[in-house]
Amino acid sequence: MGKRRAGREVLRSLSKKQKKHLREFGEEHPFYDKVSGRPEATQICELSEDSDKSSAESDSEAEVEQVSGYHKLLATLKTSPESESEEEEDESESEEAEESEAEEVDSEGSQEAGGGEGGEEDKNDVPEEEEATDTAEQMLSQEQADGTDTSGDPRHGVMEEFTDVKHESEFSLETNFMEEESGDYNADRKESSSSQALPEDPFKQHMDKELEEKEIEKMSTLPKTSSQSQWPRLGQLIFSSTLEKHKALKADKEVDVKQLHLHKPLESTWPKVNKPFLSAVDKPSDSSFTPLQRELFCIMNSYRDLFYPERNALTNGEEIRHAYCLHALNHVLKANAQVLSNNAKRRDRKPGTDTDDHRDQGLTRPKVLMIVPFRECALRIVHILISLLEVNDKKKIDVSNKKRFKGEFGSDPEEKPPNLKRPEDYEAVFAGNIDDHFRIGVAILQKSMRLYAPFYSSDIIIASPLGIRTVIGAEGEKKRDFDFLSSIEILIIDQADIYLMQNWEHVLHLMKHINLLPLDSHGVDFSRVRMLNLNNWCKYYRQTLLFSALQDPQINSVFNKHCFNYAGQVAVRNVPLTGSISHVVVQLPHVFRRLEADSVTSVIDARFQFFIDKVLPEYRDAIMSHTLIYVPSYFDYVRLRNYFKKEDLNFTHICEYTKKAAVCRARRFFLKGEKQFLLFTERFHFYKRYTIKGIRNLIFYELPTYSHFYSEICNMLKATDSGVDATWTCTVLYSKYDAQKLAAVVGIDRTAQMLQSKKNVHLFVTGEND
Repeated sequence: MGKRRAGREVLRSLSKKQKKHLREFGEEHPFYDKVSGRPEATQICELSEDSDKSSAESDSEAEVEQVSGYHKLLATLKTSPESESEEEEDESESEEAEESEAEEVDSEGSQEAGGGEGGEEDKNDVPEEEEATDTAEQMLSQEQADGTDTSGDPRHGVMEEFTDVKHESEFSLETNFMEEESGDYNADRKESSSSQALPEDPFKQHMDKELEEKEIEKMSTLPKTSSQSQWPRLGQLIFSSTLEKHKALKADKEVDVKQLHLHKPLESTWPKVNKPFLSAVDKPSDSSFTPLQRELFCIMNSYRDLFYPERNALTNGEEIRHAYCLHALNHVLKANAQVLSNNAKRRDRKPGTDTDDHRDQGLTRPKVLMIVPFRECALRIVHILISLLEVNDKKKIDVSNKKRFKGEFGSDPEEKPPNLKRPEDYEAVFAGNIDDHFRIGVAILQKSMRLYAPFYSSDIIIASPLGIRTVIGAEGEKKRDFDFLSSIEILIIDQADIYLMQNWEHVLHLMKHINLLPLDSHGVDFSRVRMLNLNNWCKYYRQTLLFSALQDPQINSVFNKHCFNYAGQVAVRNVPLTGSISHVVVQLPHVFRRLEADSVTSVIDARFQFFIDKVLPEYRDAIMSHTLIYVPSYFDYVRLRNYFKKEDLNFTHICEYTKKAAVCRARRFFLKGEKQFLLFTERFHFYKRYTIKGIRNLIFYELPTYSHFYSEICNMLKATDSGVDATWTCTVLYSKYDAQKLAAVVGIDRTAQMLQSKKNVHLFVTGEND
């Protein structure tokens, strides 16, 4: 115990920079070494004759003596849980004192996503000393036992990314051939005979079609023609296409798995994998798809672009994930089987015969790009892909680096803070590992899967917007690469609404760099490259699948301006009949105040002037205390904060970058009435879902992105212990450009009336389902 206490005393005497250097390098910086001014006495000793023999022993002893001091210091970091908690509390107290003086935006704000309330600890708040020693050593020993490389693990503090180079030859498409005993080989042999009985495979029909230059010019210049259709489960669909030769798609009431052209072994594994989502209501003839999956896969399998804005993490999120994983894996298996089959044909052909019939590849190997927000999503996708490839429990597929993948993408259930009361949708979205900076390549070859494959040897790339952005880089950077995106044939963007809360610019940056001609050949055999890739027409063949929980102008813009699929686009456009205002359970008058703006770009300034000229003066009186101002945009929040400081108003503020101690102080000041106004950002509410107590007056500076946030914020008023119900107010600012958000809050009928009338609208909600 005495040594531990002495070690803690040494740690507490060090500054933050010294502690950081100690954790990274295992020793103090030489600058802080204590050097005595007195010269040491020189000793002269004679060496014995056998000194050469013992030189190795003396060197090793000297090394042990030199490192022993480091080990003593390092041992102080391996303390008991009680001592660690004491050190953490001491450090948190000093940090809170510094946080009250400086309000800086740093990386800790983004790491607090999914954390606790008030004094609760976030799941990312791991003691740094423990992370630098015990965790690192355990992972190192575990991965060394597995024979894997630890150079790419971010927890080891090394920036180099791990890629599996050991299995490169085993998963190379150019050097492998179709196994004769496999189902792929038999399916390829029987293809010609079965093609007469069944319609043409949608994969070959889409990829083998040769477009003409006239059609390319037409798609790039002429507007799209659209038509509407009503489907039983998806509802109202908008079909759009530029080419005149475009057939209308009808919903299949019953689907035969054999008619879907699923590749082996997906015909047998899909019903088993999808069984948890099937109910007894489904017909026996259609037992492999749910009604939603049947209609979605019908569109996916036609290789049209798809935008589905009704994804819900609680209800249909996993159904949709399984459907697009089936489509992506089916596409990859067919493409790889075609390459392997042509490899065998090229091998068996007579020498001297040169044919141009085997163009079956792109300029780079990656075919599918999946964009997901968190590591937990990537983990579930890989598990689905593995289960779809395993025919039965006896025939397990070989998955390389599986244990490493589970360690980096999995989560520890004990890390989650206990006693956190959050809505169900929050728990569903932020389940598991919520790290948003990752990317991983997956290579699939017949009965094997390779995780952490290099991008140029991968078939599927799973990444977050931030993870893919750091690889693409920005103009002017030396280390940047986006050639691997040149031949993407299927782009899947899942949970697009979450990227609005992260950084939408990363998604736009990706769309600008996808399907461009590569700057390097990367060892490609140009005699095998499709002509569509050589002509730089890959973007006209790329299928984009976009899933979101809401309709937003920014998401619509990506689907309308960055999707050029010649097969056409399909968008689900259902209008909300009842808005989220019906879920407000407190008696509250709602005043919707309309502001006028000439264009979309001028709305930002018009909203600010309308607020400071007409809305804010009504709340300056001391009677209108406890006013919460809900601000969706961070830039609007900064603008309002600066204005409030300039006008010397009595206010406090909370945003996604505010540190925990400052959040606690702001909530306390607002509850006690010491601060009249509270500026509150939408992203903070998205990541935290704190219940703000003491609200008497609500101002929605702009309609919330998520419609259910409107009822959640309004229902916070019932958490107020004191105050008269009649004094509660709610004011909402909107313009004609907020039609989609307004319809999600008040319903389509009221939205039409409000947009036609230029007067303020007063609504009074008396309770739930009003």
